[in-house]
Amino acid sequence: MSSDEINTIVIVGGGTAGWLTAANLAKSFNSKVPGNIKVKLIESPDIPTIGVGEGTWPTMRATLARLGIKESHFLATCNATFKQGTKFIGWQNDQHHNQYYHLFTSIFDPTQFNLAPYWLKGVAGQSVPYASAVSAQSALVELGLAPKKITTKEYEGIQNYAYHLDAGKFSELLKEHSIHSLGVEFISANVTDVNLSSDGSIANVQTDTHNKIEGDFFIDCTGFKSLLLGEALGVGFTSIKDTLLTDHAVTIQVPYEHEDSPINACTHSTAQDAGWIWDIGLTNRRGVGYVYSSQHVSHEDAEATLRQYIGDSAQRLTARKIKIDLGYRNKFWHKNCVAVGLSAAFVEPLEASAIFLIEAASNMIADQLPSSRQALQFAERKFNESFMFRWSKTIDFIKMHYVLSDRKSPFWQDNKLSSTIPASLKNALASWQEQSVSAYDFAHVYEPFPMESYQYVLYGMGNKPKNIAANRYTDIDKAKAQFAQVQKITEHLIKDLPEQRALLNKVAQYGFNTI
Repeated sequence: MSSDEINTIVIVGGGTAGWLTAANLAKSFNSKVPGNIKVKLIESPDIPTIGVGEGTWPTMRATLARLGIKESHFLATCNATFKQGTKFIGWQNDQHHNQYYHLFTSIFDPTQFNLAPYWLKGVAGQSVPYASAVSAQSALVELGLAPKKITTKEYEGIQNYAYHLDAGKFSELLKEHSIHSLGVEFISANVTDVNLSSDGSIANVQTDTHNKIEGDFFIDCTGFKSLLLGEALGVGFTSIKDTLLTDHAVTIQVPYEHEDSPINACTHSTAQDAGWIWDIGLTNRRGVGYVYSSQHVSHEDAEATLRQYIGDSAQRLTARKIKIDLGYRNKFWHKNCVAVGLSAAFVEPLEASAIFLIEAASNMIADQLPSSRQALQFAERKFNESFMFRWSKTIDFIKMHYVLSDRKSPFWQDNKLSSTIPASLKNALASWQEQSVSAYDFAHVYEPFPMESYQYVLYGMGNKPKNIAANRYTDIDKAKAQFAQVQKITEHLIKDLPEQRALLNKVAQYGFNTI
């Protein structure tokens, strides 16, 4: 074999980013077969992974199925639950009783027939929230119902769904599966140095217990440290602290009061004076955290706010403070190294985009990694273009939540300053003041958030076009029929679907039907 061939991939760093990437690549390259591309992962024994309760996107179902992990095993091992969207509480204004839902899909595909303009014209009824008009899921999650039944096949859903999971346990599951089923070579060591070749690419990494680890291609999953791409290769970091103003999080793991306590069927995101609180229900506990701006609240007051949100039980629970650096590397792929996860970029976890972008990155690496090092430059260019687009769109989408709010505290008012809003978001919002959101707004193949996501947030927050022309959107009868069908399906599902904890208990006992 030529020395120019890519035969060995070395991943530095474990956690969700490292092990999900390792699993995806090893599966794609069939690494357990001798002679195929080998995947090695170096993980420090000194850096524990602490799960705070995290969310995925529905794409994770296809990823886990492809990796050969049974859904019932995943659910039980990771204390995972079903997530059907996000409930935003108090985001519209300072009255905390206001709420809206960002769900994963609508019953009818809006790219085929867009119900939103008809909802805006009042065809669904003047007081019907947008989410309730186009989807059954807001009603289901209010009742704590699951998106499927015990008789539903694994990874299939009667309604679309993702997961809430314990990130630490998820990493351990992926680690075990990667090593024993997919052929990943695991090296427990600390990387002490990164050695470069004469052309500036990475030659090998020096470890404290396994000497030098050679590789043809390297993946940086070392978190905010960005040991390979940032420190060794010198790729700079662009901060977005002047766009997204949060810079810290304080988290607490909250046990349930009773073993049969209800489990939230969606993420709860509750606005606060200097940020927002996430509340994620796992099978054994809740993961609760306050994402905040230290320029607008002290660390002590932020923790006190979180404890007040949790209630009396919080006083005996331990809090953990996390500093977050919001921004992205100026390049994600440079020479023979690509960064995945926190080493590439990070935005606040408002829309659970982190794990999805790890999935997307590892999928693209597997699909685009060339056979020879000479061709790396072409894959590098495509990857960087793709992920610069994805991250910029993710930043815009998260910022939009703040821009649309009418909350009055200094944090929220500072978020509405024109200087903090990307020009691309300003242009989109200006367009949507003149006409409803359209499929033509989302023509790029790598859009991270589809048309429906923007509709749920824009119309949930009360942001509507100034006028819907009377001579347009004239298929009133079809719209009425579809709105009526949504309500009929909702009533049926309420009667048919089980409560979330009841289903998870059954899954733990019996499992789902296999595909």
